[in-house]
Amino acid sequence: MIQSKKNRYVAAAAAFCVFGMVGMSYAAVPLYNLFCKVTGYGGTTQKVELASSGVIDRPITVRFVANTNQDMPWDFKPMQVKQKMKVGEQSLAYFEAYNPTNQTLVGRATYNVSPHKAGSYFSKIECFCFTEQILKPGERVEMPVVYYLDPEMDQDINLDEVTEVTLSYTFFLLDAEETADVLAGR
Repeated sequence: MIQSKKNRYVAAAAAFCVFGMVGMSYAAVPLYNLFCKVTGYGGTTQKVELASSGVIDRPITVRFVANTNQDMPWDFKPMQVKQKMKVGEQSLAYFEAYNPTNQTLVGRATYNVSPHKAGSYFSKIECFCFTEQILKPGERVEMPVVYYLDPEMDQDINLDEVTEVTLSYTFFLLDAEETADVLAGR
């Protein structure tokens, strides 16, 4: 009788652990993404509503890189290789995407900033990466990014030597189900 009670306790504890681990694995990606967006960890940029509160006399160069995932047939490139600006100064950059196929394709861009420690200071007001992009067959579009580097960056001693920041995008093709949802407006 006592052994049976112990076995049930062990089985219940094991089941609780299994369900807890499964639950944590489902929550891990959204929690990690939230953490990165809030802290800028891993070069994640910040989405902001307003322009910078000020411009400081610290020059910085922003380089632009564009990539596509191996399944994405679009041609995707920055329309400028780099921009020189001052920290806090709002700037506008364009990327170009072209769909050379004979079908409508929907893509989603992910982004990153290097060095990673500058990611939390890279603020985007407007970006094509905030929504899915739909390109019809043969369509070519220019996609803007309105951004600035937060002047608080100048107070971070870990960024004293940073004179150049790279903003990199990679476009991924949405699968058929996601594409159907986007095209249907869901």
